[in-house]
Amino acid sequence: MRSATSTARTSPSARLLTAMAALLGVFLLGALGPAAAQARPAQAEAAATGLHISDGRLLEGNGNDFVMRGVNHAHTWYPGETQSLADIKSFGANTVRVVLSDGHRWTRNGPAEVAGIIADCKANRLICVLEVHDTTGYGEDAAAGTLDHAADYWISLKDVLVGQEDYVIVNIGNEPWGNTDPAGWTAPTTAAVKKLRAAGFTHTIMVDAPNWGQDWQGVMRANAQAVYDADTTGNLIFSIHMYSVYNTAKAVTDYLNAFVDAGLPLLIGEFGGPADQWGDPDEDTMMAAAEQLDLGYLAWSWSGNTDPILDLAIDFDPSRLSSWGERVFHGANGIAQTSEEATVFGGGTPGDTQAPTTPGTPTASAVTASSATLSWTAATDNVAIAGYDVVRVSGGSETPVASSTTNKVTVTGLTANTAYSFAVYARDAAGNRSARSAAVNVTTDRTTPTPGVGCSVGYRVVGEWPGGFQGEITIRNTGTATLNGWNLGFSFAGGQTVSNMWGGTPTQSGATVSVAPASYTAQIAANGSVTVGFTGTRGAANPAPAAFTLSGTACTTA
Repeated sequence: MRSATSTARTSPSARLLTAMAALLGVFLLGALGPAAAQARPAQAEAAATGLHISDGRLLEGNGNDFVMRGVNHAHTWYPGETQSLADIKSFGANTVRVVLSDGHRWTRNGPAEVAGIIADCKANRLICVLEVHDTTGYGEDAAAGTLDHAADYWISLKDVLVGQEDYVIVNIGNEPWGNTDPAGWTAPTTAAVKKLRAAGFTHTIMVDAPNWGQDWQGVMRANAQAVYDADTTGNLIFSIHMYSVYNTAKAVTDYLNAFVDAGLPLLIGEFGGPADQWGDPDEDTMMAAAEQLDLGYLAWSWSGNTDPILDLAIDFDPSRLSSWGERVFHGANGIAQTSEEATVFGGGTPGDTQAPTTPGTPTASAVTASSATLSWTAATDNVAIAGYDVVRVSGGSETPVASSTTNKVTVTGLTANTAYSFAVYARDAAGNRSARSAAVNVTTDRTTPTPGVGCSVGYRVVGEWPGGFQGEITIRNTGTATLNGWNLGFSFAGGQTVSNMWGGTPTQSGATVSVAPASYTAQIAANGSVTVGFTGTRGAANPAPAAFTLSGTACTTA
């Protein structure tokens, strides 16, 4: 996690680097412990009460398979941001993971407050994952609390939580062990689960991994079966947090597939995409693999991070999604494209098996060198259309490129002077999908578009360390027309070089840098902005670039 009051995602990551190189390869090649292949205990198929686990899957009380698609929200540090859950829901999320405190480290969130959060989740048709954050980094961070203390906190809230099993998952403690002796995670995790069951909790319980949630030494992976077997209800789900340790497709898929192959329930309870000084997480594989394996994911985090590169919305403003937010909500395998509302709220319409009609053949307009606007005749459905998925068709294969809740979308990030073929599917709230529409052929323009009126660029250094730094560039369209595609140019004055970038693709020759947009930053609405972040190397000085151009047009600096 990253928070307004903690650097738990930063300093612990630095501490793990000394050992990670030697151990990570062994961990990723390993498997779940010897018990992984054993038959599941009879108690794992306990009678369903609300959200529950069966055959390694998270199900609703009616047996509907529920796949979490949502984000984390730092309530305990920002209790006044009461609009956040509605804003998160507006982007299509079906789940929110809410940060709480048991009072050990931060101000305790009491029963009335937690009851209000649950009511807010339900009002916004969101499944509510409640977690205690005070446990973060126990054993390495002296300020962290124990899982036993967190379990006592949940028991103190029992009157608020009992009866909410259809709507609430209890995440005992966030990242409840650091990098010091992570093998110590297993016993207190098992004990906390047993303590809650002995107190009468039947909710699905979520447990986080050690190593600050990333399990890079494989302790949770090796002991998951034993921990699961200790739960008398079988309603236990494991949560892996994926940041810079998971910087390759192999690291991501090896970990997720190990649990799926063992029949053990798992989700990505936190993940990041923007690169930092410790590495560049492979968020594209995380999201694609989660969709392929039908595993949940919850992005970190809505807003309010000390390190703002992980803010999905800037300053809690839903109209100002960051490039990270655009990626999570609107990118390939993102929330808008893959989320299905829980049937307990009426989403999915249990018993609805009728697919929507086929959408009309798309037509293309406003074609530029890097984008095209597609529109089509709307499909119909016996209940309601939930959205549309646009795919690129190439021979016998197809690739998702965009999603929309209306019958119009702009596809961005295209290559100039290139032929494409696009088609559309309609889907309803139950997840039924129409037949694919006929395709439209589009050839993009030869030249990159230039801004219509003007642009401004804001440049800032987010953080520095010996020999390196992290920067952020905000590009604002000050004109009256939407920009579809752009190229940012600038020159460093202090010998800096770009190492990693998110939100764009850099090309550097000497001091001169050219940045092409990512697919989710290519379009900038009039008076809108996108943000590109990067890490780089520097010398003794680190001056900001003096001037910027956007597709050849000089920009003002903000």
